[in-house]
Amino acid sequence: MSKQKILIVEDEESLLKLESILLTSKGYAVRGVSNGQAALDAIAEELPDLVLLDIMLPEMDGFEVCRRIKSHESTRNIPVIMLTAKKSREDMARGETVGADWYITKPFKSAMVIETIQRFLAK
Repeated sequence: MSKQKILIVEDEESLLKLESILLTSKGYAVRGVSNGQAALDAIAEELPDLVLLDIMLPEMDGFEVCRRIKSHESTRNIPVIMLTAKKSREDMARGETVGADWYITKPFKSAMVIETIQRFLAK
């Protein structure tokens, strides 16, 4: 059985490394990118099973990345979990509007992130 693929989109290098190590240790195939355009390029190259997406990214924010993922037939069913420091009600509502499947705020508990990922990938 092949590993489930997770794309992590995070511009803060230390967090990207931490999340990559965490998910790799749980048996996932992880690819990390640091901006929105790189995320869209990575998805075009190889469809991930799930996207872990920060909102505050250079050039194109996570909301726009999510909107683009959810607006294409070939990618709309990929679960997108927003993982962000933006925790206002407006930000969460906007995440829902652009199609995010779940919203986790930083600082986060690793166990909660793993649990959420497992729940979406079990579907």
